[in-house]
Amino acid sequence: MDGSLNAVGYGLAAIGPAIAVGLIFAAYINGVARQPEARGMLQPIAILGFALAEALALLGFVLAFIA
Repeated sequence: MDGSLNAVGYGLAAIGPAIAVGLIFAAYINGVARQPEARGMLQPIAILGFALAEALALLGFVLAFIA
């Protein structure tokens, strides 16, 4: 029973970062579509945001095994 609760907890913890990744890349695409010259400046910011959001998902995954 306890293992299934951990899986549910991980699933809930992964929803937030999944939404965040979608919002990050939507903002990146919108910014590049409006100002194509800004691609070089926006791309590293989008990749950093993606990495941080995915780190939250990995943290939730690890905590599902610890708790």
